[in-house]
Amino acid sequence: MTGWKHVSGSLSRISAGSVTNVWGVNAAGNIYRYTGDDNNPWVRIPGSLTDIGAAADGTVWGVNSAGSVYRYSWDANHWVHISGNLKRISAGSAMNVWGVNADGNIYRYTGDDENPWVQIPGSLSDIGAGADGTVWGVNSDGHVLRYIKDPNLNHWVQVPGQLSAISVGWKTNVWGVNSAGSIHTATNNGSNPWTKIQGNKVDVGAGADGVVWAVNSGGQIYRWIRD
Repeated sequence: MTGWKHVSGSLSRISAGSVTNVWGVNAAGNIYRYTGDDNNPWVRIPGSLTDIGAAADGTVWGVNSAGSVYRYSWDANHWVHISGNLKRISAGSAMNVWGVNADGNIYRYTGDDENPWVQIPGSLSDIGAGADGTVWGVNSDGHVLRYIKDPNLNHWVQVPGQLSAISVGWKTNVWGVNSAGSIHTATNNGSNPWTKIQGNKVDVGAGADGVVWAVNSGGQIYRWIRD
């Protein structure tokens, strides 16, 4: 049966790179990783973050309340500070990491920790990066934008719709929520770009393998179950 399955816990932001790489942060900044067991779903990870991005390849990045940027090190089981200042971050893969700062400026990770960020033209309030290189964003007016690598096309193409948060797992798995909490998934149909999904959520995380998680305004956590 298609619908949302409640999973115990409380989170304010969530990111799903894949079925096995789901992370979230709560309102107090505590960090949690999904265990794979719905009966005991979360293990707390040391540190404090306000946003997090988990990729299908295991990559995890985060930002804290001061805007400091971190990448998780699985070998050392801790966070490595990366220079820069961001408010939102999304990781589609180790080499497809994007973020926006408090002023709406957009940055893409270069792959070089010594010179980690290149600014991309435009202004966004949230961003979603997929495992296949797909990137979508929303701006402060709620407009939805898809990244086009050809600079002659002004980098971003507007897609009809209004969203406040967006997540991209793959070009065919793009989800978002609007300011009223309505949930939508992209159809890849230009004339009818969004399908509304049941429920009311404030953040959503879409993975490369089709997995989708979300949280509502009360911090309750849900996973999308397909037929």
